[in-house]
Amino acid sequence: MSDQPDARARFLRLHDALRTRICLLDYPPGTRLSEETLAAEFGTSRTPLRRVLACLEDEGLVISQHGVGTIVTDVDPGEMARTYDLRRELAGLVGRLSPVAITDEIVAMGQDFLARGEALLTNPEVRALARLNMEYFHFGTSLTMNEALRDTSERLYYRTARIWLKATSHLDLVEETAIFVAELRDSLQALQARDAQAAADVRRAHISLCIARVNAARR
Repeated sequence: MSDQPDARARFLRLHDALRTRICLLDYPPGTRLSEETLAAEFGTSRTPLRRVLACLEDEGLVISQHGVGTIVTDVDPGEMARTYDLRRELAGLVGRLSPVAITDEIVAMGQDFLARGEALLTNPEVRALARLNMEYFHFGTSLTMNEALRDTSERLYYRTARIWLKATSHLDLVEETAIFVAELRDSLQALQARDAQAAADVRRAHISLCIARVNAARR
């Protein structure tokens, strides 16, 4: 029985590591993920690794091809547009479905995110901004106790996370950083007012604006 929590923890660590690499484009679309190489890197056997790869395939991030191996998928523009639309609506539900009570600790976390975002304004860096956005997403979903909403939102977030990164060559990084910091600032004001719905509405609005900017950049 004691091995089960350890196995679950290993699975989550490996899954998080590979998912993050895919979403930060360390593994760009078309990359073949070698089971042998990954097993050696993470010091694990192929069996748990295959479970993780199967989970990533279920999430739409990789595909297993017979005779080829496991390949990182590309982003389908049409599907991603629909996924973004659903993400936007789910973001607003965080403030309505079993929202947590906004505590001083949560407000302090919001202040920390804003400070980290403002630090990026002096030296914008795309990877650091993407990582901070990823962390902030998880912070946002922690504001609801609805597990199904959290899980669905997370799944959809990681399906769309690569879109913004792929579009950055056509976007103004300074402007993107400033927009994200504005979101952090507005969200913090909502949290300080102990208004979970207002914080969720800020996130929803910024998802909508992000869709518009990415679509404009791709034209």
